Amino acid sequence: MPTPTSVAASPLVAPPVAAGGPAPTEVGGRTYQVRTFGCQMNVHDSERIEGMLEAAGYRRAASDTQADLVVFNTCAVRENADNRLYGNLGQLLPAKKRTPGMQIAVGGCLAQKDRATIVDRAPWVDVVFGTHNLHRLPVLLERARHNAEAQVEIAEALEVFPSALPARRASFHSGWVSISVGCDNTCTFCIVPSLRGKERDRPPGDVLAEVEALVADGVSEITLLGQNVNSYGRGMDDPGAFAKLLRACGHIDGLERVRFTSPHPRDFTDDVIAAMAETPNVCPQLHMPLQSGSDDVLRRMRRSYRQDRYLGIIERVRAAMPDAAITTDIIVGFPGETESDFAATLEVVRRARFAGAFTFQYSPRPGTPAATMDNPVPPAVVAERYQRLVALQEEISWAGNRDQVGRTVDVVVTEGEGRKDAATGRVSGRARDGRLVHLRTGGPAAVGVAADQSGAGDQTGATAGVPRIRPGDVVEVVITRGAPHHLIADGLPRAHRPTRAGDRWEAARSTPPSAPGVDLGMPARLPVGPPPGADVPAAPDVPGAPATVPPAAPVSAI
Repeated sequence: MPTPTSVAASPLVAPPVAAGGPAPTEVGGRTYQVRTFGCQMNVHDSERIEGMLEAAGYRRAASDTQADLVVFNTCAVRENADNRLYGNLGQLLPAKKRTPGMQIAVGGCLAQKDRATIVDRAPWVDVVFGTHNLHRLPVLLERARHNAEAQVEIAEALEVFPSALPARRASFHSGWVSISVGCDNTCTFCIVPSLRGKERDRPPGDVLAEVEALVADGVSEITLLGQNVNSYGRGMDDPGAFAKLLRACGHIDGLERVRFTSPHPRDFTDDVIAAMAETPNVCPQLHMPLQSGSDDVLRRMRRSYRQDRYLGIIERVRAAMPDAAITTDIIVGFPGETESDFAATLEVVRRARFAGAFTFQYSPRPGTPAATMDNPVPPAVVAERYQRLVALQEEISWAGNRDQVGRTVDVVVTEGEGRKDAATGRVSGRARDGRLVHLRTGGPAAVGVAADQSGAGDQTGATAGVPRIRPGDVVEVVITRGAPHHLIADGLPRAHRPTRAGDRWEAARSTPPSAPGVDLGMPARLPVGPPPGADVPAAPDVPGAPATVPPAAPVSAI
């Protein structure tokens, strides 16, 4: 087994491999698999990791084969993050023993936190890298292979902005665009700032250039990504930079949908609301983390807003965009939470009428101030409150979705979001407000099938004269039923608009799976068939699982 050589405790100076640095000389068609745990930022980083590996000569492994390289991109937020990682590493040990030359790498937030401890606990790991030095992975893999020693390299500050790295985009119609990394907030429950570092903004020209490049490549929807998007510009002495960025996106021809995640109530200003309402391609969707409706709990969380301010934001958003779908994050059972505090949370939920909520039972994360607070809430009490919150939010979500019945909506077809599509004869996609829609095509039960007005068709979508509906295409439908977590459109589509993204998806189906897919930009949702082992919970700031799935998962519960 490899043995660790050193841990870097200071930033390392090295160019990214994809930007002209030396590529490994002995890769020779080796295959890789990336397993992602955590938030959308980790999904973004995993796409960059895949892009770097393919630029260095690796090929993505088929799902039914053992990869020569397995990379874990980890999360440190959820309570069982450590157990989940080491359980997966243990499962790989037999494969490592019987596969000469196989390598295992661990990156992400847990790697940034635990460093060489990972190799101590799992000495068959070859490379450990952190959140600030993704670009070093190909070099570290080659060094570990050459030296037959584990390489542990952690930087203390960002060396290369991830958006400067190549990416393997798996979605042709949507893309992540990172506008900042890191976080300057000090929420007492959150470990993310200590692992992702201080906030660092990208220049708006760089952001817009990436958006334009994505649109030129057929992307019609982008999601602006950051731990706290509406503090964007603070480091550039331009507090209105985020609103300006939204408006600038409105001038990009071919860009049909703009989303962002996640904002912070403290920094959410009226100029952003105006920009959302007045920019046609900005979607009527907002994820606004609440965490608690109690002012006392918010104070202990070190959240710099109170109930009145939060509800004021919701009211102003709805006044400007009456049909906006607003989602949130809520923690139940924070230390010291009383029944009165919890009742305040329920009251905010009733008044805000969220379209959906990511709800969490609090559990302490080592290294956070909240982990040492007095007056923990008994687990049985937390569980009972959690169930009451879930029941209330499900009722509200269902009522809101029933209100959608009879409305005509444009749906961008996606892959992987309708687990029962094959059985129900539907395809799935997202409306402009982010709601998940399962829709009938009039053809067979698979994405890529024909929209057949007669209801006939075959499994390839080869209905004469009818263009088939593909991921990325836009379909106009009438909502016929609302469920708590999704909408149904069982009438035949009223219109179908093929897109360049659909063309590219169709062309890719005839491309061998091993063909490289290096490109710029990121998918806005999980690709079809996420890599084996992928685990992408909604919000990384707090452990738990979403009770009511909102339209799009937030970057963090800030």
